[in-house]
Amino acid sequence: MRAILLIFLAMLVFSCKETKMKSVTMKEDVSVLANDSLNGRKTGSTDEKKAAEYIAKRFEDLGLQSKGTDGYFQKFTFKGSKNPHQEAEFTSEKNDSTETGENVIGYIDNKAENTVVIGAHYDHLGMGGEGSLYREGEAIHNGADDNASGVAMMLHLADSLQKKGSPKNNNYLFIAFSGEEEGLLGSNYFVKNPTINTKKVTYMLNMDMVGRLNSENTLAVYGVGTSPILKQTVNANAGDLNIAENESGVGPSDHTSFYLADIPVLHFFTGQHEDYHKPSDDTEKVNFAGMEIVSNYIFSIIKDLDSQKKLPFKKTKNESEVVPDFKVTLGVVPDYLFSGKGMRIDGISEDRPAQKAGLQKGDIVVKMGDYEVTDMMSYMKSLSKFEKGQTATVTVNRNDELIEVEVAF
Repeated sequence: MRAILLIFLAMLVFSCKETKMKSVTMKEDVSVLANDSLNGRKTGSTDEKKAAEYIAKRFEDLGLQSKGTDGYFQKFTFKGSKNPHQEAEFTSEKNDSTETGENVIGYIDNKAENTVVIGAHYDHLGMGGEGSLYREGEAIHNGADDNASGVAMMLHLADSLQKKGSPKNNNYLFIAFSGEEEGLLGSNYFVKNPTINTKKVTYMLNMDMVGRLNSENTLAVYGVGTSPILKQTVNANAGDLNIAENESGVGPSDHTSFYLADIPVLHFFTGQHEDYHKPSDDTEKVNFAGMEIVSNYIFSIIKDLDSQKKLPFKKTKNESEVVPDFKVTLGVVPDYLFSGKGMRIDGISEDRPAQKAGLQKGDIVVKMGDYEVTDMMSYMKSLSKFEKGQTATVTVNRNDELIEVEVAF
């Protein structure tokens, strides 16, 4: 009898171990979504569909309720835009010129009055094409940072928000958006065709490119001006992070769609880099320890805001409307997290004016021709003064030494 009891107990323990879901790390999620087998998750492709199915399964395994129009999925049909991050034209008539994307939506129902939306886009550029900065033909653009990192962090937060002691005064809606790279398609569609009452959404959090936290621990947070309490909350929970804050609720990512629907937003971003929109944006370059820091920071913000009633919305200056037009480019990737004087270069494009003039990563542009450069806006205004074929003397700060180079546009 004792032997039979021991066997039964062993079987019971084994059964419990089998039914308990294994915890999935952010690294594992990024590795799956940014794998070559998904061919860059192009919006509307069969490979993006595979990514959507993976995310839906992760939602299911985490115990999230489905909140799409077809289980976890919310499909939409569109005519593709040639200009990334511009509004799409949706259509109900499917034909040879239309494509289908799908958002993936899960829900934690805490029986609360209001809901927090937490989102990240999961599509990318496929084999390149429109929007790619790669100039050597077709290649798989895996988008590990852009934006497998954001989806992995969203899933990590979905797990954290169900554990004992997590904030329960709001419901949580998690959305993996399709079609961000094609023009904020999925977020735009959801806001116009919501699966919950958006009047009960207290705020929206967006994570887009959160996988490259730098050695200075600098994190950009956009939208701090979209509700009176957000700036204080963002800075009070910073810990060892250096927050580069921006008040505007408008930017080239999915939070914009919610801001335009009068919902307070915060957008988290660890910065541009030389692998942006190139095949080299791969898993091995992601800073997973940094992702843990950022995820914990966002969780602390959610926890801090848990005792608040529905956040009041505040309009902010649309900075995209005052960006000057320019006919030339320097051919650099700006360091958007740099808060010093000038515009620091974070990457150099091949065979472009900056490279030909001998500019280097880390150089800080402080003057272009007769125009002083003190920040990103003054850099763009200076650039707008030049025409193709002109040359200009560009002054850069390189290791605390001012260097002048001649740049031909």
